[in-house]
Amino acid sequence: MIKPHGSDTLNPLFVYDAAKNEALQKAAADLPAIIVSSAAAANAVMLGAGYFNPLTGYMSKADALSVAKDMKTTAGLFWPTPVLNLVENAGNIKAGDRIALKDPNVSGHPVLAIMDVEAVESFSDEDMAMMTEKVYAPAAGEAHPGVDAFNSQGKVCLSGPIQVLNFSYFQSEFPDTFRTAVEIRNEIAERGWKKIVAFQTRNPMHLAHEELCHMAMDRLGCDGLVIHMLLGKLKKGDIPAPVRDAAIRKMVELYFPENSAMVTGYGFDMLYAGPREAVLHAVFRQNMGATHFIIGRDHAGVGDHYGAFDAQTIFDNEVPKDALDIEIFRADHTAWSKKLNKVVMMCEAPDHQKEDFILLSGTKVREMLGNGEAPPKEFSRPEVAKILIDYYQSEAANA
Repeated sequence: MIKPHGSDTLNPLFVYDAAKNEALQKAAADLPAIIVSSAAAANAVMLGAGYFNPLTGYMSKADALSVAKDMKTTAGLFWPTPVLNLVENAGNIKAGDRIALKDPNVSGHPVLAIMDVEAVESFSDEDMAMMTEKVYAPAAGEAHPGVDAFNSQGKVCLSGPIQVLNFSYFQSEFPDTFRTAVEIRNEIAERGWKKIVAFQTRNPMHLAHEELCHMAMDRLGCDGLVIHMLLGKLKKGDIPAPVRDAAIRKMVELYFPENSAMVTGYGFDMLYAGPREAVLHAVFRQNMGATHFIIGRDHAGVGDHYGAFDAQTIFDNEVPKDALDIEIFRADHTAWSKKLNKVVMMCEAPDHQKEDFILLSGTKVREMLGNGEAPPKEFSRPEVAKILIDYYQSEAANA
């Protein structure tokens, strides 16, 4: 199986030993505690689950600035985005303290992790601006949800190793879907897959997405597909994870051969960081055991902040050739061709005009679903459309 990023074996930070976990939970009651941001909580979950291998905790100021600027830590580890625990005010917390990190997203704020604080440092306005520009590269004058979320957390950086005690709400709310990198690697081994392609999604999958996955599997000669959906915080207007989950599971049940696809999810908040986030997504997928990763048009983008294929060209222009072992499957926009009577990558149909494809905007699709109208079968499977129609109509009824 493909090696994880940065080490020979996966090193998740979750405390699997039950007695040790319980002892740390009890000890946490006597420790100084802070309620972390949703972003820092998601980072803890990803560290615990092994997706952030080989990191051992939250980055220092120097590492974060180095990663933002050059995509590597001060020790030389390739990494595309800062992994931080930012707070508005550290209070009395100082280097050398052991503290409890409390979950902002679960009622009662249970302890999510224990942290050994190595440094308490502050970013300047210039530091924050540099990280924002390098990581998110927002278009001038346009709102960017990832930038807003990043800059709302504070400028004080708590760095150091952590021990993760639970997986927040992801394990309880998505018991059939949330999987750690460890669990996915184990299931890949059990299924006997050797060549695996991963597909990232934060949306339901329409017919074009489904066919793109089939294309990638066929062209790469893959044994299996891991559909890996984001289960964390999204921007307003995105479809909730339980609805996406139900729609994707129905699609796989009906339209994929047995033992060819796994439906899984991971606990992370969307960054909307376009190219940098695409590289981060590739790191996740290598750590979970995928050998290939689909990156399509405007991967992890938002609005008009990024070029259509920036998330692909970053692997050519900025990612060192030996940085990652996972390979990228580059995809164009896919759509139903009226001429060929099937879904194609638009770049592979040079004799087509725009009107030769069935193309619907997200706004138009939402409008149709909200009106109880299924999109054409060339755009969406009827069984998937039914789940989405029920969701939109229930939202309208409760508005």
